[in-house]
Amino acid sequence: MTGSAADGDAAAPSAGRDAGAIRQALAATDAALAARFDSGEDVDRLLRARADAVDAQIRAAWRASVAAGAPLALFAVGGYGRGELFPQSDIDLLVLAEAEAQALYGDALARFFARLWDAGLPLGHAVRSAAQCAEAAAADITVLTAMLEARPLEADAAALHALQAAIAPARAWPAREFFLAKREELRLRHARYGDTADNLEPNLKEGPGGLRDVQTLRWMALRIVGTGDLESLVAIGQFGADELATLERERRTLSRLRFGLHLVAGRREERLRFDHQKRLAERLGHVDDADNLAVEQMMQGFYRSAALVLRIGERLLQRFEEQIEGEAPPLPLDDAFELRRGYLAARDPAWPRDAFEVFALFATWAAHDEVRGLHSRTARALAESLARVPAFQQAEPALRERFLALLRGPHPVHALERMARLGVLGRWIPAFARVSGRMQFDLFHVYTVDQHTLAVLRNLARFASGVADERFSIAHEVWPRLRKPELLLLAGLFHDIAKGRGGDHSELGAEDARIFCGTLGLSQADAALVEWLVRHHLLMSVTAQKQDIADPEVIHRFAARVADRERLDHLYLLTCADIAGTSPKLWNAWKDRLLADLYTATRLALRRGLEHPVAAAERAAETRDTARAMLRALGVADDEIDALYARMPETGFERGRPDQVAWQAASLRDVAPGETRVRVRALGGQGGAHAGALEVFVHSPDRDGLFAAIVATLDRLGLAIQQARVLDGPRGTIFDTFEVVPVDPRCPPAPQEVERGLEGALAGPLDRIRPARRALPRHLRHFRIAPQVGFDATANGRTLLSLVCTDRPGLLADVAQVIRDQALRVHDARIATFGERAEDVFQITDGRDRALDESQQQALRDALLACLDGEAA
Repeated sequence: MTGSAADGDAAAPSAGRDAGAIRQALAATDAALAARFDSGEDVDRLLRARADAVDAQIRAAWRASVAAGAPLALFAVGGYGRGELFPQSDIDLLVLAEAEAQALYGDALARFFARLWDAGLPLGHAVRSAAQCAEAAAADITVLTAMLEARPLEADAAALHALQAAIAPARAWPAREFFLAKREELRLRHARYGDTADNLEPNLKEGPGGLRDVQTLRWMALRIVGTGDLESLVAIGQFGADELATLERERRTLSRLRFGLHLVAGRREERLRFDHQKRLAERLGHVDDADNLAVEQMMQGFYRSAALVLRIGERLLQRFEEQIEGEAPPLPLDDAFELRRGYLAARDPAWPRDAFEVFALFATWAAHDEVRGLHSRTARALAESLARVPAFQQAEPALRERFLALLRGPHPVHALERMARLGVLGRWIPAFARVSGRMQFDLFHVYTVDQHTLAVLRNLARFASGVADERFSIAHEVWPRLRKPELLLLAGLFHDIAKGRGGDHSELGAEDARIFCGTLGLSQADAALVEWLVRHHLLMSVTAQKQDIADPEVIHRFAARVADRERLDHLYLLTCADIAGTSPKLWNAWKDRLLADLYTATRLALRRGLEHPVAAAERAAETRDTARAMLRALGVADDEIDALYARMPETGFERGRPDQVAWQAASLRDVAPGETRVRVRALGGQGGAHAGALEVFVHSPDRDGLFAAIVATLDRLGLAIQQARVLDGPRGTIFDTFEVVPVDPRCPPAPQEVERGLEGALAGPLDRIRPARRALPRHLRHFRIAPQVGFDATANGRTLLSLVCTDRPGLLADVAQVIRDQALRVHDARIATFGERAEDVFQITDGRDRALDESQQQALRDALLACLDGEAA
């Protein structure tokens, strides 16, 4: 302790450092440290310098508040105790005092803490006796963790010894329990961030591979080995010198990012948000180049650092486990490998001698997919021998055959994922190394290119499992038709491998795929298929989302480009996997059915032969007959079916699906002339990714502004429109169909709720239905797209309006309102959203169903731009 309690508060000094002086001194320190940061000074020196500066102010405030000789001890704990203090980090203090001293010096401590609070310090504090420290540590491992790194500020050796004794393993959290609890804490923390560091807005402190991971390893070392200095682990053989050097290098990289983030944010911020990424990249000295934005360069560096921290952390966790639990007898698997405590290990201490043995490791791992992971010693040996893995073009033919065997063997996607995570795939395919950690500064691609590629491969593995997945309605049926599934895996591996090189990544990636397949000795036909899939991997997605696939001409053109059913099978599965692997929010029931419909229609077109395109009349007749059979099954007589068909637009039979036509006809059975009828049904399954997806049918007497009113009402009901078809029926009626998904999938509106909401809204004057006003979401403010408005003539005498702009809540409702204000009519709409980018197409006419003339087009363009510019302002 610092002294005796004889004089109590009466001996407390009356003068001292006031809050304003502390604030001013630390502000000057922070300004100087910011300048040193910008000049490139080592971040550890900056962290230590800030801790030293805060130490001086806290000691001065203590001496100004607490009498000399008081039986109190002051410690820095947590990160501050470690001597690492970032510009906006909390300052955690512990006062060690017995109960009598706490009561006697309560006023002095209150003055001390008040000085610091008034100075604006982000203070966290506790006042405890040694017994209270022991009790708190035993009850809460986070309290113990903070005290593990206690550093004396105003405390003698006896006080430090008392604190250490209070939290010793014998009293709280022995080594084994501490390790298990901290490992579970780490697992749960990683799970909160999706078990990946490759997030668009990663958390530098808490996210996987972040600074908290490094700190966790130090805390484990403190409890298990007795020292938080990782260098000491090298001396006892727990840690390799190269591993320590790598971990320290990446820790400094992460620390520099966090220090800079605090500077640009001007407040405590651990998440690398879009709001700060560009400014931080600039402050760190990154500069845009032809292929890579400065912000993308910075983020690629972060992702690679985080990946290395994760990789090394896994090894050290295993070694701690072995030290606590002891080595178990190895279980041989074959001549080369064995299991040690469930981890796959090489039996030869000199492993690996060449790349053949490296590939053999992944083959054995795939054949025993239940193993816990790779043994830490084998993982380290692999890392040290990566240079022995040649690029595929320099490899021997036998090694190329070994790689192909991995693709054709059990669990090939698991093998590729492991090779990627451990750095082998980047050595084998150098182009893959160039996209590792590469992000794209947009909202469409929520993963780095390499992680997106692995997500696509995982989706393909799900298709291969043979288990039906309601998110992909026919994928499990298509997969068994593949002649050589490994060709689709290769296409998935290469489809985005040329991202960031400039030029068309599909064309460049196709060339890479052609060279790779040729070098590996694939047949000319197999190599051509992989090359074609990479070159055209966006074809099906673009066709489905931007064109009217109910139009036989669209199907015929698409089928002509695909040319055969083998390509179609592969392209369908690759497209589904690609879209679903781009963002968890991107795949929905509408996209599932859209692609399934395009696949089915194209397969039929290829079966009948491209020389026999389907005529509109033929398709309408087929739809009528199939829908009639469905209605008969519902008990509807033929004469009533004929009467219902007479009330429906002919275009609906040409473009609609039979089940849709039957559903709409049945909806009209008890509808009187002039009555409005709204019907809603689930678009896909009731759970998972399809929950809440709906098809909305509106039959009503036509009125000006009806489309805008429907769109605005659906928007207010929390539904986002994916597609709209607006058809004119007989006798002045409309047949509008909307395919919608909930804006918030957690609380989708029920079909009955949508029916009541729409029918109620359309029963009154349409003029009172206006778009809802909403603030622009934070993340969209950083991705502004200059609006583009275009017009084209259509074959049916209408005008095609195309709009490209920044997406936002209520955008379609606002656009529909502008069209309504211009006294124009909407006949068809296709809504496509790609991250922050909206690409919408409308077929419109004037009030007399004529195409727009130039003056009408210009007026609409001006009104749309004014609406969008007003939102941007």
